[in-house]
Amino acid sequence: MISSRFRVFARRALGALAVLSVSACSTTYAVPDASEEHVSVAASMFAEEQNPTTAVAGRRLSDQQAVAQFRQVVSRVEPVAERFCKQETADRENFDCDIQIVVDTSMEGRNAYQTYNDAGKPVVGFTIPMIADARNPDELAFVLGHEMGHHIGQHSHKQQQQAVAGALILGALTAYGQASATAANPYRYTGNDQRDMQNSIELGAGVGQMAYSQTYELESDVIGTAITKAAGYDPVKGARFFARPEGKRTANGRLSFWGTHPPDEKRLATVLATIEGIEVSGGISRR
Repeated sequence: MISSRFRVFARRALGALAVLSVSACSTTYAVPDASEEHVSVAASMFAEEQNPTTAVAGRRLSDQQAVAQFRQVVSRVEPVAERFCKQETADRENFDCDIQIVVDTSMEGRNAYQTYNDAGKPVVGFTIPMIADARNPDELAFVLGHEMGHHIGQHSHKQQQQAVAGALILGALTAYGQASATAANPYRYTGNDQRDMQNSIELGAGVGQMAYSQTYELESDVIGTAITKAAGYDPVKGARFFARPEGKRTANGRLSFWGTHPPDEKRLATVLATIEGIEVSGGISRR
């Protein structure tokens, strides 16, 4: 049988890993609770966008015109976002608020993303199809603020921490189960143990990485709302971009922008609640 000392160690290890996982998942900004009115208005807006006959129309621009419009939006949003970043991260040592905004000409599909270059500097990229697909400058401004919000919220780093925590937790559970089985039956076949352990670690990493993805999306919506509004654009009009009835996967089977940024009424309600909070208190609430 497994010793009581091993059981105590396993319980303590899993408890510590659970705490690590929760702390890694935490957000910096509080996602405001939407009122019944916010929810009702958001539901109406979402239904309007989901119906092709009532969706907001936009004038289709040429790629050249669209890129020119995008650069104009960037010229207004970028300095506002970087001031916001410096103000909000003043307590974080050496936090990089110099966010590089690039037009990604190598990717064919509609996409916007936040990443880091080889030197570790934050980058926000927009593909030309994404830029051309925006129906107005407000949508470009909101998506830009949202992607910048991922960096300010440190979501990429937190997801990496979650992946490690998830892998360790499921790995520890699998090891505990294998040790229990061996203690109960010392003659059992153990040839699959290594493969099972690897599968558990990979599964745990995936689960850990996805655990708070919706929370991070909403937190980025909160930050994006503040940035968009401060830059003089309409966050509500801009957030309609996320309510469009788009497929979650592209033609080649990969997740689309709307697959990684799922459209739902909650996003719109969060934007409405955030705007109300900014108008009342002058800013967004940190945890």
